[in-house]
Amino acid sequence: MRTALLIIAVLALAGFLAVAVVLPQMAGSEAKDAAQALVSGADAAKQQVAAAAEKAGNLSGSGKDVKVATRSDAKHGELKWIVEANGAIRGWNEKNAIEISLSPALQGGKVSWNCRGYPITAMPAACGGKS
Repeated sequence: MRTALLIIAVLALAGFLAVAVVLPQMAGSEAKDAAQALVSGADAAKQQVAAAAEKAGNLSGSGKDVKVATRSDAKHGELKWIVEANGAIRGWNEKNAIEISLSPALQGGKVSWNCRGYPITAMPAACGGKS
């Protein structure tokens, strides 16, 4: 009887460890992949905003006509982006509860980008995450 209870306790502990340690790491990896997909999915919009801003000499209206289509991914779910008139780009993925914000800055006739995202643990280093 004691041996059976001990075996059950060990199996329960192993199951708990799998749920507490392994599954969150797998979910974290999926969120990191989705965050990278969000960041790279905004590249074409970043180029369009930069071209318009550099041509006009300011950011005002640089994102006015820029659209990014929603992308449906079997692994990540829907990836969505919005480009604001000032060129700022917002992206999000509901399935993994992540979001990014890309803010343009025009200096010396060239556009540079500042990327921030949430949660930080899922973000690539270029978007405020840890490497």
